[in-house]
Amino acid sequence: MNRNRNVYLLCIIAFLQGLVFYGPVATLFRQNRGLSLNNIFTIEAIFIILMFVFEIPWGYIGDRIGYKNTLVISFFLFFLSKIIFYNAHSFSMFLLESIIVAISISGISGCDSALIYASIDGKDSYKAFSYYSASSTSGFLIASFMNSFIVKYSLDLTAFLTIIPYGIAFVLSFFLVDNYEHRNEEKVSIIKSFKSLRHNKTIFIFIISIALIAESTHALCIFLNQPIYLRSGINIKYFGFLTASMQISCLLSAKAYKMNQKIGTKKLYIILIGMIIVANILLIYIRNWILVIIIIFMIEGAFAITQPLTNTIQNESIATLDRATILSVYAMIGDIVGGFSNLIIGKVSDISLEKSIGVCAVLNMLALILILFFFLKRKR
Repeated sequence: MNRNRNVYLLCIIAFLQGLVFYGPVATLFRQNRGLSLNNIFTIEAIFIILMFVFEIPWGYIGDRIGYKNTLVISFFLFFLSKIIFYNAHSFSMFLLESIIVAISISGISGCDSALIYASIDGKDSYKAFSYYSASSTSGFLIASFMNSFIVKYSLDLTAFLTIIPYGIAFVLSFFLVDNYEHRNEEKVSIIKSFKSLRHNKTIFIFIISIALIAESTHALCIFLNQPIYLRSGINIKYFGFLTASMQISCLLSAKAYKMNQKIGTKKLYIILIGMIIVANILLIYIRNWILVIIIIFMIEGAFAITQPLTNTIQNESIATLDRATILSVYAMIGDIVGGFSNLIIGKVSDISLEKSIGVCAVLNMLALILILFFFLKRKR
């Protein structure tokens, strides 16, 4: 019962942390506080570097002091970052906020999925990760719809209201129950963790593939979607509602485990990535605003369904005690691939919007090839 409580609590926490009321106007909020677009992208670059640096140390700490303790610290830092964000009026303060967020997310990364997987002993993991992913999406969906009304009063209010659910999430983290049988303070070693990976090199193919899909989808649905909307004639005042609407497609992740049962993991990945590739290609040429919204909706939904499957495959690949450390190594590899992918997409976007969308399509094609190779190697 206590173990199932971890899953329920983490789903509630994910929902609360999805309530980012300033999400649809995050760039506008920062610009209103004195940052230029160049400042924003500089901070984002520093954030990615810090995520890379902190991933493995946090995973190692999580395996030594326990998943619960690591999450409590990380959730507190997340809560603190929202307070700093609300009070930030300069580059240095926004940079400080970004540094704290990087430390926090690095601590949460791996430990949350490791605690869920350990709490249910791997049973119904597809279902558990599906609900966990959908919980965060549900929170952001509600926050995005509410943003359209809150922003009428002030931009500052959107940031202030975000502090409250993050504070509640931090308090709830104290009620998590650690799984001490999955800890071994004497035996956990970063060096041993790296050595253990030599026996499962196939998983790296999968990690690279997923990183390519994640980065291309993120670039398309977070950064490139806005110029795509403008290109198709959509007024900027509707962007908040569109952000919220897109989250509805992400709720499909809650049904990922059922799709997996009916179709099978390999076939499901092929179908989903294939859908994303086709959607990418269509976006290069289509200008009709209705079709554009439908296509981006399809991309968001397809990627959301892959996430619970990915979490399960990553956790199933680990048979040692240092689960959080290994998951952090996976995340670090993803950060490297994502960073290079982001640089390529960003560079090409200076040439034309259509070419940057084309790069996303190519990255997803490469991801599909790697996924097929991964399942072939795993079968052998």
